[in-house]
This record gives sequence, C-alpha cells and structure tokens, in this order.
Amino acid sequence: MTKAVNSGPLASVSLFPVVAAALVDNDGRVLLQQRPLGKEMAGLWEFPGGKIEPGESPEAALIRELAEELGISVSLACLAPATFASASLGERHLLLLLFICRKWQGIPRAIEATALKWVRPVEMHALPMPPADRPLIALIEALI
Repeated sequence: MTKAVNSGPLASVSLFPVVAAALVDNDGRVLLQQRPLGKEMAGLWEFPGGKIEPGESPEAALIRELAEELGISVSLACLAPATFASASLGERHLLLLLFICRKWQGIPRAIEATALKWVRPVEMHALPMPPADRPLIALIEALI
C-alpha cells in the first residue's frame, strides 16, 4: 500500500507504512529488539513490528509481525493505538504506527533480531535507536 504524497516538497516521495508495538510488562518495562547484522540500521534497538503488506490492516500486520519476530500471539483487543512517527528515508517516507500492548500469549524470543531487552522508558534515551523510534520515547514515558 504505497501512496505518493501529492503536494509540497515531498511530492515524489512514496509513503512506507509500518507498525510497531510497545510491549509493556507488569514492571512497566518495554521490550526492544536489536536489528540484525546485514539489515539497514543493524545494531540499533527498536520496537518490534514491521511493514504492512498489501490488503492488511495495521492491526493484522502487527499481529502477524509479532508472531513472526517474537513467537507470541496477540489479540486484536489487546492492541491500543498510541501515536505515530514520520521520517524521511530518501525516496520513501516512513509512517510508523505505534500500538501499546500489555497482554500476549507466549514468551517473546529473538527469532529475527540479534537480541531482546526489557527496559524502562527512561533507559531508552541512552540506547542507539532508529530516528523514527526516538520521538516515541517521551510519549511512552507519559503513557506507562
């Protein structure tokens, strides 16, 4: 689902919509995953998630991505839309939709990521994270 932005200085840029989850445990910590070597932005810590496939709703994409990346099952009712981030990626423009999730089935494991880490939101400021994820930290701090 790529759409061209129709006006302004980004007229030739296409939107790249992705979804991510702030999985929050009972201690108020959030799960981050480390991007694997060989991928763009390797080594950076990010919220788990991924791209929305054609014909998928954001929620369906996030449920699929969390199963693929972490091996967990999430119910649609457990996803709460929180905020979004917008970042230029050259000829594409990333639109990241962030959901908060406090309930899931299974134990998250690093299937595609190099590592997983549970951190308090305040600790995220010191971690290397993708530019689109950084502005989300303050909101997560306020929400949880």
